[in-house]
Amino acid sequence: MFVGPVFTREAATTPRRARHFAYRAVYVMVLLIVFWTAWLVVAGTQIIRNVGDMARFGSVLFQILAPFQLALLIFLAAFGVAGAVAQEKDRRTLILLLMTRLNNSELVLGKLFASLLDVLVMLAAGVPLFMLAVLFGGISISQVAIVILVTLTTVLAAGSLGSMLALWREKTFQTLSLTALVLVIWLVFCEAIQAGLLFREVGGVSCQTAATALSPLRAVLVASRPAIAGSSELGPLGDGSLAYVAASLLLAALMNAWSIARVRVWNPSRDVRIIQTEEAERASIWGAEHDAVELAGQQASGGQAVPAAARDAAEAARAEHVDARQRKSQNRTRRVWDNPILWREICTWAYGRKVLIIRLGYLALFAMAWASLSRYLPASLDQDGTGLTSAIPSATQALAPFFLASLVIINALAVNSITNERDGQALDLLLVTDLSPTEFVFGKLGGIMWITKEMILLPLVLCFYVWWRGGLTAENLAYLVAGLLVMDLFVSMLGIHCGVTYANSRTAISVSLGAVFFLFVGVVTCIVMMISFSGSFQTQLTPFLAFIMGGSIGLYVALGSRNPSSAIFWASLLLPLATFFAIVSFVLRNRELTVFLVIAVTYGFTTAAMLIPALSEFDIAMGRTKTAGEE
Repeated sequence: MFVGPVFTREAATTPRRARHFAYRAVYVMVLLIVFWTAWLVVAGTQIIRNVGDMARFGSVLFQILAPFQLALLIFLAAFGVAGAVAQEKDRRTLILLLMTRLNNSELVLGKLFASLLDVLVMLAAGVPLFMLAVLFGGISISQVAIVILVTLTTVLAAGSLGSMLALWREKTFQTLSLTALVLVIWLVFCEAIQAGLLFREVGGVSCQTAATALSPLRAVLVASRPAIAGSSELGPLGDGSLAYVAASLLLAALMNAWSIARVRVWNPSRDVRIIQTEEAERASIWGAEHDAVELAGQQASGGQAVPAAARDAAEAARAEHVDARQRKSQNRTRRVWDNPILWREICTWAYGRKVLIIRLGYLALFAMAWASLSRYLPASLDQDGTGLTSAIPSATQALAPFFLASLVIINALAVNSITNERDGQALDLLLVTDLSPTEFVFGKLGGIMWITKEMILLPLVLCFYVWWRGGLTAENLAYLVAGLLVMDLFVSMLGIHCGVTYANSRTAISVSLGAVFFLFVGVVTCIVMMISFSGSFQTQLTPFLAFIMGGSIGLYVALGSRNPSSAIFWASLLLPLATFFAIVSFVLRNRELTVFLVIAVTYGFTTAAMLIPALSEFDIAMGRTKTAGEE
């Protein structure tokens, strides 16, 4: 194959795995559930009188499915590729690949396309379902083709981003966090262009068309809307969606070219090079001593005087030997706390010094969210229209991506706090010590909260800013702050739970981040469907039950399949249903206390359902002791 043996091997072995078929089957099933739920909502709340009503349904359904598919595949592509490459580095197998005859392009492109195989197959499996939506009317085959093309190029760009960051950074947490930040900043920057914050028109191209040419979300939304006859600003590139295809392909090519040029510069990492340097220095010391002693022996046997330089070289070599070194006692020592896990997480650079890069990127995203709130908060307070904009004000649209990035980063650190110990073979050493489960679990939780303190505090700062500007009442501010803290604790415990439950690091990271992301996407999808197919919320409950049950099954498989318990079963069953109830209460408004209580109780109960087994069954889960069946 043109990308080398890495992709060839993956293409040959992937169809042999059951999960390859499970991924595309579950993906198509999710799309069908959304399709079916939307149809039941329309059939149960509205009367379809003519073909025009069917066409309107097909058009709205297409505008829901296209962004939904884009969000899922962007996540799977970016984090899937980043996790795959990071796993090679954690297991030290990337160094072995660098020692082979593989050239840089075969290594980078082969690993990229090998990691994207499942995502590309899922995209292809969803094409017939999108073509089925054409039968309702309201959309054309060309629109479907453009949406699929936009999604395909976005998958390539997101995967290339994840590959480049994973090859560059050493720590998995740094890779995943930077990937999330770059994706969110990309989308937020394009939204700023769309709103005209940077310019109104440049070169005869409006800011809306420029945003469409740069943003995958805007490109999909424009391509999925009914075509309107009229002149186009970009000529053959249409309304900007095809321009985005060209721009995303160019971006993917540039990122891959940079990765190909720098892969052997970035790898092996500095830590590996330090070890190699120390080994080379020790080898040079032994070599200098051997040469000096041999020269002195030859000259002494010949009756010649040993030169002073040779004697000095031999003495210097002996002095540098490990047995001759004298360590000076340090007057100042570092005292370890009673909980050594918490001390290590807080007082050392456990996740690398480059965590500062993540904090700087997060501060940049915080500044963008603050600027957006400053501009649009007064307008959102005065809106009294109908539709999505009135139900979700501009303040919420600015805060939602920022909150999502915060939760993803916290969850990424939580799951990596366990997988890093496992991949570095330090977890086995910790298990033979006298550390108690309480010290281990709460030490990790405390370290997560300390390292991600910016991701916890800065969202609260924005909430207080909205309250100060009059966007929230004091009561609603208290609900919002408490709810955010509950969610922070939930995603932290979710990461630890997945890290402990799954022995494979890539699986643990995928399940943990996937649960957070799919909860967010599911909430947004439910809200959009409710508002798009407006009607009685009482009649919408029955169609949404299939969507809710699917989420419950998926959540239980992710959280409780490896370590089942009755608490996790009930948490998985109640969490999607309670979240749906909170969504309905939010859309109906004036039920802020209800939303807070539902979120706090259900997510708090789910956190406890994961925390208590982690403490009480820690030894069994981590392999310290054997169960009765194993004995």
